[in-house]
Amino acid sequence: MARNKYPEITRTRILEAAKKLFMEKGWEETTVQDIVDELADVTRGAFYHHFQSKDDIIDAVTTQMFSGDVESLIKDSSEHNESGLSKLRNLLTASLNNEEQLQFVKVAPSVLQSPIFIGKQVKDCVKSMAPNIRKYIEEGNQDGSLNVDNPKQVSETFILLANLWLNPVTFTVSKEEYLNKITHFKDLFNGIGLPVIDDEMSGLFENYYDYVTLNG
Repeated sequence: MARNKYPEITRTRILEAAKKLFMEKGWEETTVQDIVDELADVTRGAFYHHFQSKDDIIDAVTTQMFSGDVESLIKDSSEHNESGLSKLRNLLTASLNNEEQLQFVKVAPSVLQSPIFIGKQVKDCVKSMAPNIRKYIEEGNQDGSLNVDNPKQVSETFILLANLWLNPVTFTVSKEEYLNKITHFKDLFNGIGLPVIDDEMSGLFENYYDYVTLNG
């Protein structure tokens, strides 16, 4: 058999096929063979050349899905003269309004409850996401829109709480308790000079909760 000259193209096609099937059938019902059959011209051997298991491709799909909009937003924000505070709010808004993420949460909530996924999220929050938050906090300190001591520690705490503690899939609570968590989150960061959560942002978190609990 001829050697694949474009392995990255094959990997991307496998990812897209897997994501499509996860959205249509749910990740629990999708098998490796389903993904191979969806592509027709990709063998199981080719699949396992790129991904060790279904868990491995779930990890790759969620990483792509949960970071893609962030990367494009960071690039877009850098081209506009926005304050550090505005960039942070835009980043959070884009994440809460990401339709692809919302659909994935709807069909595959158990992925977000998996200890493996949660552990990965903790590492990604600190290593991949917090540096961008820190950058915007430092810009906000410089432009006067923020007044935050210890930007590194604050950025890590902020993203961990926003992505995990305020995720109603990871931590299932009543709506009353969730609204109390939003208020606490807002007061906590307002108190250290990071007023990212205003009434509009609180409403977005509430809408996210409603979507997840009503469609889960």
